[in-house]
Amino acid sequence: MGTTWTVRLVTPPVRADFQSAIEEELARIIALFSHWDPRSELSRLNAAPPGFWAVSEPFWDLLNKAMDLADETNGAVDPALGTLVDLWGFGPPGPRPLNGFGTGPSVPFEDEVEGARALSGWGIVRLNRDARAVQQLGGVKLDFSGFAKGHAVDRVSERLTAMGATHHLVEIGGELRGAGVRPDRMPWWVELQQAPGAPEPRTVAGLFDLAVATSGDWIRRFEAYGQTYSHTIDGRTGRPVENGVASVTVLAETAIYADAMATALTVMGPEEGPAYAADLNIAAAFVVRTDEGLVEIVTPAFTAMLSEGA
Repeated sequence: MGTTWTVRLVTPPVRADFQSAIEEELARIIALFSHWDPRSELSRLNAAPPGFWAVSEPFWDLLNKAMDLADETNGAVDPALGTLVDLWGFGPPGPRPLNGFGTGPSVPFEDEVEGARALSGWGIVRLNRDARAVQQLGGVKLDFSGFAKGHAVDRVSERLTAMGATHHLVEIGGELRGAGVRPDRMPWWVELQQAPGAPEPRTVAGLFDLAVATSGDWIRRFEAYGQTYSHTIDGRTGRPVENGVASVTVLAETAIYADAMATALTVMGPEEGPAYAADLNIAAAFVVRTDEGLVEIVTPAFTAMLSEGA
């Protein structure tokens, strides 16, 4: 998935058995959900001609979870934005072409954005539950980028627990899930990602049967004509988010939920996002760009779960 993984675990060796199990689990997830690998089930569905196409049970299960989260957030996190992601240069086709002056990336024209929007969004996805099949309208591209890393973290964690390694910390691309405790009986303390220049001091959280994910506008972006475009796409506008949210960090029981909600709250913005998170008791921290600089907004649930490091 274009990133790295790290696992720390407390268990009697043999190390090789656990490493093989982790690599096997990750290879299975890549074969299902990687939109970078043309051989994956996701890529083959995205390239399929129009019609209903049966999918595997694990693919079906994640798709339904993603669709449920899209429904709960009114599309703020969306598994069907692949066409828009590609258009804006953040997908497998690669970065945007240079502009006519050769000074940097170009920006899509309005008709290109509208054309991609017509082939995007969870609302156009049709499922045949009896056949466990997904309709391909022709040109629709699913993209599980808001879900797959968190799902992978959860799957690896669950695999380790099933093997008896009940004390571990799993990290994939900056998203983490801790189970049990360290050898010194302390929680798995991790430093939370923050937007560059964030106003608060370094913050750490103890991941005792807990996961964390961060969505940030500095992670993947490009600049064109003096404006910065981040990788998080708002399906409602067809454009990268421009609401001032620099980052959102979410703590949750599962990494997939933390992953998806970090994206959704970023798209919701600095007013709707904190209100939504507070209403649902989501532990979330927002860093927002304002005329006075970066400002942090945290939900009551987030404050209750944190301990600040030195």
